[in-house]
Amino acid sequence: MNTDRLLYLYDRVAKAHEAVPRLRNFVLDLAVRGKLVEQDPADEPASNLLKRIEVERAKCPNAKKGKSFPLEVEVVDRAFFDLPTGWKWVPLAAISDVIMGQSPPGETYNTSGDGVPLINGPVEFTPGPFGRTIVNQFTTSPKKYCEEGDLLICVRGSTTGRTNVAAFRACIGRGVAAIRSSFDDEFVRLFIWKARENIISMGRGIAFPSINKNQLETLAIPLPPLSEQSRIVAKVDELMALCHQLDEAHAVREETRNRLTKASYARASEFDVDDVTFRSQARFAIGALPALTARANQVKHLRQTILELAVRGKLVKQDPEDEPPPRLDSAIPHDLRLPFPVPPNWRWSRLRALGILKGGGTPSKARDDFWNGSIFWVSPKDMKVDYIAETQLKITEAAITGSAVKLIEAESILFVVRGMILAHSFPVAISRVPLTINQDMKAIALKKSEMAEYLLRALKGLKLQILKRVKRSSHGTCRIESRDYRDFMIPLPPLAEQHRIVTRVDELMALCDQLEVSLGTVEKGRQRFLESLLREALEPPTKEMNAVVYGAADRDVRATGFRTAPPIRGALDQWLTTGEVSAESER
Repeated sequence: MNTDRLLYLYDRVAKAHEAVPRLRNFVLDLAVRGKLVEQDPADEPASNLLKRIEVERAKCPNAKKGKSFPLEVEVVDRAFFDLPTGWKWVPLAAISDVIMGQSPPGETYNTSGDGVPLINGPVEFTPGPFGRTIVNQFTTSPKKYCEEGDLLICVRGSTTGRTNVAAFRACIGRGVAAIRSSFDDEFVRLFIWKARENIISMGRGIAFPSINKNQLETLAIPLPPLSEQSRIVAKVDELMALCHQLDEAHAVREETRNRLTKASYARASEFDVDDVTFRSQARFAIGALPALTARANQVKHLRQTILELAVRGKLVKQDPEDEPPPRLDSAIPHDLRLPFPVPPNWRWSRLRALGILKGGGTPSKARDDFWNGSIFWVSPKDMKVDYIAETQLKITEAAITGSAVKLIEAESILFVVRGMILAHSFPVAISRVPLTINQDMKAIALKKSEMAEYLLRALKGLKLQILKRVKRSSHGTCRIESRDYRDFMIPLPPLAEQHRIVTRVDELMALCDQLEVSLGTVEKGRQRFLESLLREALEPPTKEMNAVVYGAADRDVRATGFRTAPPIRGALDQWLTTGEVSAESER
């Protein structure tokens, strides 16, 4: 075992995905293998503890005379590991009683407090492997009981393997088993939690897996001397507290990074593109990219800022020679408060004035002649791309004539107006072919189809303003009311400038793509590095493994997203200086 190198290099992998949960699991690995604390030759061996347990259990007036279990199991599974001197592999039944739950009749359930508390499964469990159960329901016809302090484990369904501690005497249903040990069993509980994946894999059945009593009773447990168990549990508690501090520090760091990112980008968007202050703020944000953008999923802030700058007229220079945009909305009230300032040669238009708004619907699923045709039918599930030319489902001509579905022209703008996706996103796309949409969406057939590309990017840039108009129904569904999207204000540049904006946005988005790939490579490197360090700490790999796995991962982590993609910052800086992004810098 070599934990020294893990501790020495941990700061290099601390940002890896789920680094702290993996560290917690690593602590448990060390604990159950006898590698977390030093062994004391003076400790009474586990074999003596087993004999005492056997004697005490025989004296119990309620001791059952049924099936007996050996005090030690023969380890033949290669998944097992060698134990320190004084430890023993034992079946769970040798040190604990396993009580399988039995559900009382459904008509005896109540919430009025009649009878005894009923624990049916995870609804009575609180978070954490050793959380304390709560009362949700009662039964007047209890069958099997757990006692306060028993370890409870779910043995049926998707929650199999989840554990909690009984906070009171209660009836347990058939989805729960109680494990009642004959001694202070905190170490055994740690092992059962560590072995939850193996326990889950014991489940029989695919749709609804379940674990039986024999499987739990024969579960092999590594049993240390009792005094060493106490030292292990104390050390685990100490290290888990440190992991909790790491989690909190990570959460604070990420929240600070997100606030700084949003503030830096938002500050840059407050000034005109020709303003010296804008360039200064933008240079600050670009110069701080390595600190603001450490993971691939944080590039989304940069993408959104680019779109916001585009729709505010701050991404490209205005040309006084450009022909003004078409006056599509001449009925805007003069006293209407506009969302934000735009360049003088731009105009505003309500969304409804850009074209003809159309709704959609879902043809009857009971009509076979409505489905599996050749006409694309778009639902929010298809709205994950910018251009729709293919859908998961298709309908027939009969569906269009026999339902509320309408045919939408190609080059129309599609957007979602209902669904939980609106809690955080506003999906927008352009139809590449004639198609139909469902009732959770709207489409606008544009008066000027050549404006589609700009409007796609403009609506994405206005996402935050649109999401402010999202309302929730009494059952939580998100929606945008008709008046809120119909009267939504869109800034329109001259057509020539629209084309320049689209080109510039695409250039910068390509750079963001490079940055995401680069940061993704670094993240994979961190994960590989962390895995190799953990593997080495538990069971030192061969020299060949070290040379290949450890060396390759180390090289990935030594790089950063910006070192592996050096043109990105230079290209953004070049844009600030010259207003152009050269082909060479894109490469």
